Amino acid sequence: MSTATEPTLKVGVMSFAHTHAIGYVSILQARDDVELRVSDPRPSDSPGVETRGRELAQQLGADYAETYEELLAWGPDAVVVCSENVHHRADVELAAAAGAHVLCEKPLATEVEDARAMIEACERAGVELMTAYPVRFSPMVDAISATLDAGRLGEVVGITGTNNGKIPLSHRSWFTDPALSGGGSIVDHTVHVADLLDLLLDARATTVHCAANQILHADDPRVGAETGGLVTVTFDDGVVATIDCSWSVPRTAPTWGGLTLEVLGTAGSAHVDPFAPHVGGMDAADGTGIHLGFGVNADALMVEEFLGAIREGRRPQPDAQVGLRTLQIVKAAQESARTGEPVAIG
Repeated sequence: MSTATEPTLKVGVMSFAHTHAIGYVSILQARDDVELRVSDPRPSDSPGVETRGRELAQQLGADYAETYEELLAWGPDAVVVCSENVHHRADVELAAAAGAHVLCEKPLATEVEDARAMIEACERAGVELMTAYPVRFSPMVDAISATLDAGRLGEVVGITGTNNGKIPLSHRSWFTDPALSGGGSIVDHTVHVADLLDLLLDARATTVHCAANQILHADDPRVGAETGGLVTVTFDDGVVATIDCSWSVPRTAPTWGGLTLEVLGTAGSAHVDPFAPHVGGMDAADGTGIHLGFGVNADALMVEEFLGAIREGRRPQPDAQVGLRTLQIVKAAQESARTGEPVAIG
C-alpha cells in the first residue's frame, strides 16, 4: 500500500488493447504516490465495438498523450505495456530506450527470439522487465506454496491446472486474431498456469505435448485460431502437469471464467481456486446470473510488487526470465498441436 511519504513515481500505460489496462489505470489512479499518463495510438490495429484512445482516457479521467513518443518524453519512471501481443517487443524496446522500467502484459512476446531481444534491451538500458502474472499474488497460491515448502504433500508427482474463460470477442476481439495475438486459447490461457508451475516447482519444463481444436465457436467467422486445448508438460524431475486452456465458458455465464490448480503428492493433495470466493444470485430484472467476486485484488498486489521493486532497486517477480520460460511452453504447445508429436524445450 502506498503512503504519502513516498516520492511520486511517474507511470505511463502504453495501450488500452488488453482488457486489464482499464484495471491498471484504476489501480494507479488510486495511489497517492503515482502520477499517471496514458497513451493508445494504435486503436485501428484491433477494430471492434470497444472504446479506445483518447475517448476511453477521458472516460477514465486519465491524462492522455497522443503518441508513445510524447508519453516517453514526459520522462516516466515506469510503464505498463498493455498492447496487442505482437507489439510487445517494439513497445518494450521503446520504453527501455527511454529509461523506463517495464511491466509487460502476458505473454511476454509472440516469439521466443522477441522475448530474448526484450530482455537484452532492458539489460542494456539498466531497467527492469516484469511479466504481468497476477494470479501468483493470490493468498491461496501463497498458502499452497507454504504447504509445499513444509513438505506436507510429500513428493509432488503431478499437477492438474485449468484456465477456462469466455472467448474474448465482445470487447477485445484481437485476442482471436493470430496476427495480433500470436494464437488462440493456447496463448491466452496456458501462461497463467505455467507461471504457477514455474513458481511452485523447483524444476524446469523439458517436454510439451498438446492437443487442440476449434470445435467451440467454429461457426463464428471472427475466430481464426484454436478455441480449446489440453497441454501436458513434463518437468526434469519427473513431474507431469496438465493445463486445460480452453475458451469453454458460455457467453451467457455470469463471470468471465476462472483458474484452478490441484497438486498431487505422495503424502496428500491440495487444491487452489483463487476466483472461487463470490456472492452469487439472479438479477430480478432479467433473470441473468450475478457473480460478484470478493477478496484481495491480485492485480493491485502485482502493481505494488512492481513499483516497490523500482523504489528498492531490486528485480521484481515474476521477472522476464519467467516470462521467457512460460512462453517457451506456449510455443512448444503450438508446435505439438500442429505436428501431433511431443516437443522438447531446448
